[in-house]
This record gives sequence, structure tokens and C-alpha cells, in this order.
Amino acid sequence: MAGRIEDYALIGDGRTAALVGRDGSIDWLCMPRFDASALFASLLGTEEHGFWKLAPAAEGAQHSWRYRGGSLVLETTHKTHEGEVRVTDFMPVGDGSHVIRLVEGVRGRMAMRMELAVRFDYGSAVPWVSRSELGDLRAISGPHKVVLRTNAPMRGSAHQTTVSEFTVYKGDAVRFVLSYGASHEDDPAPIEPRRWLDDTNRFWREWSSRCTLQTPWDAILRRSLLTLKALIYQPTGGIVAAPTTSLPEELGGVRNWDYRFCWLRDSTFTLLALMDSGYIEEARAWRDWLTRAVAGNPEQAHILYGIAGERLLPEIELDWLPGYEGSRPVRVGNAAIAQFQLDVYGELFDALFQARARGMGQNKDGLRVGQAIIKHLETAWRQPDEGIWEVRGGRRHFVHSKVMAWVAFDRAIRSVELMGDDDPHTVEAPVAHWRAIRDEIHAEVCANGFDPELNSFVQSYGSKALDASLLLIAHMGFLPQDDPRVVGTVAAVESHLMREGFILRYETEGQTTDGLPGNEGAFLPCSFWYADNLIGLGRCDEARALIERLIGVCTDLGLVSEEYDVHAKRLVGNFPQAFTHVALVNTILNYSRATGPAKERGSGADVSESRVGESIAAQ
Repeated sequence: MAGRIEDYALIGDGRTAALVGRDGSIDWLCMPRFDASALFASLLGTEEHGFWKLAPAAEGAQHSWRYRGGSLVLETTHKTHEGEVRVTDFMPVGDGSHVIRLVEGVRGRMAMRMELAVRFDYGSAVPWVSRSELGDLRAISGPHKVVLRTNAPMRGSAHQTTVSEFTVYKGDAVRFVLSYGASHEDDPAPIEPRRWLDDTNRFWREWSSRCTLQTPWDAILRRSLLTLKALIYQPTGGIVAAPTTSLPEELGGVRNWDYRFCWLRDSTFTLLALMDSGYIEEARAWRDWLTRAVAGNPEQAHILYGIAGERLLPEIELDWLPGYEGSRPVRVGNAAIAQFQLDVYGELFDALFQARARGMGQNKDGLRVGQAIIKHLETAWRQPDEGIWEVRGGRRHFVHSKVMAWVAFDRAIRSVELMGDDDPHTVEAPVAHWRAIRDEIHAEVCANGFDPELNSFVQSYGSKALDASLLLIAHMGFLPQDDPRVVGTVAAVESHLMREGFILRYETEGQTTDGLPGNEGAFLPCSFWYADNLIGLGRCDEARALIERLIGVCTDLGLVSEEYDVHAKRLVGNFPQAFTHVALVNTILNYSRATGPAKERGSGADVSESRVGESIAAQ
């Protein structure tokens, strides 16, 4: 049985990632890409669905783990009265083909046991296992192949696994290298683990050292940025929402989704987190990925895409997997790709505008794509949609969606103003027409989306339900932070959606229908948005207390998932979650700077020359 979500560490290489359990078992790994089928899937089932465990042979050892400073190299120490060993787990950066595990004797002696169960295609395919002429273990099934190389003895077991039992003395070093390749090609070439360890550690340390922020929470902020970097698919710049699928939003429930794709709703928050932390190259790659992904007919724009911009991501259920702690179904692919969400247009325009406003330069393809999208949006904004939370209970006129449609026109106007009269593209821009539409949307939202009785904006026109996405109204610049309607909305969200100090996205029972049974945990990014509002309202002591509470649910390695179950006191949802780490970074910056991402986003073009200079200097 898989461990708690909190009991997993992340290792990655810029193309895929693995989850390593505190007990030494790798229970989730897809190769050679984040969205490839898993060869270890016991995270969503049992050991028969694939795992790779490396741990002391006897029970009772004491365990501790940590990442090397500023790195994604994981070190786990095992101690008994007889000895101590250190296991180092990592993946060589930029390759997508190797997982390396090194065992080193630190003190005395310790008996160790390695057990490998490769199960391709999400645990459904037991491979044909053989030995190469060099004694390497080779496992093949269909198009897939992995090769295990080690200097330890290996044998097969009756459970269709490979076992290695060995004793490590002080000064000994035992290596295991698992390499992936196509079954019709030669075996992957051997690699030298020590050299790759040094190179990998140096890569992460040099990258993280570029983050020179001074905040009360620099350690967790840097770890969040490292995690975000690990979730970037290096060849394209696309950022996966999480490296996992179907970790449940409710333990034992059905709210289980595949998050190994890229969501447009995360666009601007992600861009700001990267740019304001000094990572211009990654921000530019993300901006360019966005432009390529949405290129084409504006009516066919999706809310999410594959890591290379793929548009066909059919959702299927894997009925042979029992799910994490019995949470069925296990899904791969995501049917939400076919939904209509107005907010993605605002996200796209805001991301492109914020990048330009910070000195990144104009992307000509982005300009052409934007012109086509804004033309489509002139009429599309009037339509109901599925909303930011991808509800499956029918389309409505969601207030957040309308606000983001307003953002699209607002940023289109401000982009023209930013470029100035000398830019040839501004001559043809129908700015007066855009202003009229922007003003019409604003008036409609204020008239139909605000409930005087609740003294709050509501989830959708005519509804009495609250929604945490309303916390973004001031951050988008739709209304000032101190507008009485915004202040009332913040108070209403606190009153109706806070559970034991954490904010829900919306009520899953009663007035809100999302088309799904059961409940979910508190959505952690929404709690950070609430903290951002507290900061904007000058309630900084409350904000700091909330930030500390949110950091407190991160794991001992600084990782966090999408949601938190306030009753079970456990993380739930896919893990680690990019959107949550982005929200953590932005909120810390909002708290620590006079002009943080929230204020910058809401103020539009009012980005100080010094901040733009910082961004350019970091390139």
C-alpha cells in the first residue's frame, strides 16, 4: 500500500519525475516524459502495479532525509546500532532516461535489500525479463525497455520481481542505474553515476543560487522555485500542473484527475513568480509555449494542453488500478480539455502583457494570436462557460470568467498604450471599441454579479453561492482593493468558505452544483489568495499568521499538494502541485515587497523602471 502523500519526495530531470517514498520505495515513475505511461504505479494501487524499493533488510532502522542544499538530489540516511548508510537518489538533468540510486556505507555495517518490480502501462504489463551478455537486467514489454545495471548481486523471485541482498560496510559504495529505452533499439549506453551526480548537483545549485530574494521564508521559497523548475518540460517550456494523476481531492472519493498537463489558468501567476524571482529564461520559455499552444482558430482554444502543446488528451479510466487508498476511478487524460472557459483568454492576454511590461520584448506570433483572440472574444464574452474550476454540472455566467474577459480587453488596451503610437500594429487597433466592451463587461458584472444582501460578489449571476476565485477581483485591477464591494467579498469568503483556517474553492454541498458527488479538501492556492487580500487591506499580522499556517502543511522537504483535508490533517490532491507552489512564491513576495506580484498585476502597466531593470539584468 502506498504511503501518505506527505511521505514522498520528488526527483526529476526536466523531462519527467519520480516520487520516492520515505520507506525507500519509488512508487510512481513515467518515462520518458511526464505524461508517458507509468512503469511504477503502486502509488495508485499495490506492489503488483510496479515499484522499486531500496532499504535496510531488517526493520527498526531510523530514517531521515533531506535534499542537498539548493538541489533536487535526495539523500536518505538509515541508522541502526550496527551501522549507518546513505542512499542518494537523483535523475540526470535533461535526459529523461535514467534513475540513479547510490548506497554508501557511513559507519559500521548494514544489510540492505533492493526489490524491483517493473510493470509497464500503468501496472498492467508484466515485462519479459532477461540478462544481457554483460549481466545487466533487461525488462521488455511492447515498445518499452528498461535496463538495470548494478555492482550488487541480483536474483529473480517467485513474485516476478528482481531482488538484490547485500551488506554495506563503511566506505563501500553500491550503485543501481535504471535506464529507459525503446525495445527495438540497442540498450541505453551505460553512464557513470558519480560524474552524473556531480553534474546534476551542480546544475540545481547553480540554478537555485540565482534566486537572491530576502524574505522571512527564503528556504521554503527557494524550494518552491526548485520544485517549479522540476515541473518544467525542458524541450518546450511547458509546465505540468503536477507529475501525478488521480491522487484524490477526497480520500476514497471520485474527484481524481490527471494533472500531467499544462493549464492556461496558471499562466500569469506562473510568469510573475518566475520573473519576479529573477528567472527570465524560464518565464520567456513559458510565454513562448503559451503562444504556440493557443495558435490557431480562437474558437478552438483549450483550457489545457499537453506538455508540447497537444490538443487531444482523451480521458479514460484504468479499471485495473484500485486507486490511492481506494479512490476510484484512476483517470489518464483529461476531458476538461473540451470545456469552454472564458477566463483563459484573460489569462493569456495578461501573461503576454505582463511579460512585455517587464521588458521581455514583444513576441510577434503572440501579437497575431492576440489580435485573433480578441476579435473572437468581442462576442464570446456574453456566453456562459464552465468556469475556472471546470465544473461538470453545466455552463453558467461565472463572475470570475466575466472579470477575466474584462481583463482580456483591459490588457489589450494597455498593450497598445504601452507600445505607443510609433508601433505600426497600434494604428489598426480599435481601442475605442475595446474600451466600450470593457466598460460594458464591468457594468454587467457589477450589476449582475454583486449581491447587496450578502454585500459580496457571488459565484455566478443570480446565485447566492460564494467562490474563492472572487478573491482575485482586486488583483486583476477590476476594482481597487479598498472598494467596499471587494472588502465585503473578502469578509463573505472568510465567513462562508473558511474551514479551520483554510479556504475552500466553493461549497460542494447545497447551493453549488459541480456535477460531482462528495466533497474535497481546502484548495491551498485560494488560501494564499486570501492572504494576498489581507496584505492588500493592511492586515499584515493576520496575513503572516496565515502564511505560517500554510507553510506548516508543507512536507518536511518543502513540498505541497493541491489541497489539504482539514479533518484528516493530510495533504490531498495531485503532488507536488505547481499552482500551489506558485501561489506560495507570489504571496511571500507580496508580503515581503512594497510592490509584489498582486499589486503589479492589478496596476497593469504601472511597473517601476527599477523592477523592469532587475528583470532585464537577470537575463
